[in-house]
Amino acid sequence: MSETLAMAWAAGVLLGGIFFGGLWWTVRKGISSKQPALWFFGSVLLRTSVTLGGFYFVSGGHWERLLSSVVGFLMASLLVMWLTGSSGEDVSATGKEANRAPHPG
Repeated sequence: MSETLAMAWAAGVLLGGIFFGGLWWTVRKGISSKQPALWFFGSVLLRTSVTLGGFYFVSGGHWERLLSSVVGFLMASLLVMWLTGSSGEDVSATGKEANRAPHPG
């Protein structure tokens, strides 16, 4: 049973890597695109479909496997944030610096 839960956890990490890595990639591509809405909408549909389908397949109707894969998914989000250097502090620091920009006039 523990091997099955470990495999479900590993699948959750993989799904999280796909989901959050795909989000990171989409943001990088989407902000420089001429049609960012298409990138973001297509990405969220694809990433959500793959993730939900993966959870459904991995769980096999067992809540223990689902829980294990969700834990792996959440751990992958932390891993992707660490690897990409993303954090909430970066966003708030950018916002603070934007407020300090000189105003024309």
